[in-house]
Amino acid sequence: QVQLVESGGGLVQAGGSLRLSCAASGSIFSITFMGWYRQARGNERELVAGITSGSSTNYADPVKGRFTISRDNAKNTVYLQMNSLKPEDTAVYYCKMRLSRDPRDWVSQYWGQGTQVTVSS
Repeated sequence: QVQLVESGGGLVQAGGSLRLSCAASGSIFSITFMGWYRQARGNERELVAGITSGSSTNYADPVKGRFTISRDNAKNTVYLQMNSLKPEDTAVYYCKMRLSRDPRDWVSQYWGQGTQVTVSS
């Protein structure tokens, strides 16, 4: 069984920083995509940042220059460094990975449990 476990969320003041982590455990052969999404109360879930197996990255416009996505392939872990946080960053943040469990498997999609990030003014 593959599981994604997130950590690092919490309550911070505007201008502060947080570092989110998402580690995949279980039988994993390869990971083709890692990404972070967020969903604020009453809003749709949106892509925040993504990174491919080829190290190509993309960011949503509101977080460009403030957030950085990175990965550790040996640990099957993706990180999101969030600096200069603003109250509008408040949301539940979800990790997503596309991966295969062995060379014979097609790629499947997995989600983390979500972690709350709250930024006070």
